[in-house]
Amino acid sequence: MKKKGRVIRHLRYDFDRTAEEIWDIFKLAKNLKSKLQNRIPHELLKGKSLAMIFAKPSTRTRVSFEVGMTQLGGHALFLGPNDLQLSRGETIGDTARVLSRYISGIMARVFAQKEIEELAANATVPIINGLSDLYHPCQALTDIFTVFEKRGTLKKLTMCFIGDGDNNVTNSLMLLSARLGINFIVAAPKIYTTSKYILDMANKEARRTGANISITNDPFEAIKKADVIHTDTWISMGRTDTKNRRKQFSPYQINTSLLKRAPEHALVMHCLPAHRGEEITDDIIDGPQSIIFDQAENRLHVQKAILVLCMK
Repeated sequence: MKKKGRVIRHLRYDFDRTAEEIWDIFKLAKNLKSKLQNRIPHELLKGKSLAMIFAKPSTRTRVSFEVGMTQLGGHALFLGPNDLQLSRGETIGDTARVLSRYISGIMARVFAQKEIEELAANATVPIINGLSDLYHPCQALTDIFTVFEKRGTLKKLTMCFIGDGDNNVTNSLMLLSARLGINFIVAAPKIYTTSKYILDMANKEARRTGANISITNDPFEAIKKADVIHTDTWISMGRTDTKNRRKQFSPYQINTSLLKRAPEHALVMHCLPAHRGEEITDDIIDGPQSIIFDQAENRLHVQKAILVLCMK
């Protein structure tokens, strides 16, 4: 889509960016983080406004985007479920068309990916996926940036995701890993493994980049060669099968017993919010191998880079 001769670049899902463009995000995020730490002004989006549509509650996504826009010299508008006419029957398409007349970009945290696609099909400003049922590209970009920041390289990296193999974070991490040539292993119960749709996309890209994508039901086997161990909540927002999920996922808890099977240099990640004592124990989340709160901080820096590259 074009607006006044300019191509509109949406971030609907992870494959909306080439490997080169992903590295551009990482480079800019590093630069913007350094500027903030050294108190160097960087108002690259001065005079611009971001509409933030939230169908779901949020801590990190809302605060990091809102603060990020302020630091970039712009303005962010929080639009909750009761702040738009969507609740009264206005279509997503009409909402996108109207907002496009007022603002420079739209970030949306929604229930269904089809809502992101409809926003993108009708908006004349960039749409940024802040989370959907299928993808969480801002989180996955942040996570991989954080690993790069800690290790200095992504070459020959193996990332292992343990837990829900069929959630938005797993999907996005798998796709980005395939695109960047990172080996990616999912350890999940059979009934909660990654969908064939996502796996086929990842494997097709992995054949091009040399990444190895694999799935197992054995978490102890999965982490033997893992440089990074990632997990997420077992019960995502809106899930109702809580009792069965806790039973199925209990062998996939990140704890001392499991972590002993991983290399000593392995880093532990969690996109938060964490349910301490369920998918991860206190001693691991607060332990020396955890980079979980570095991840949380880097949401700010990576999303600022995304905003600049989309909206400048």
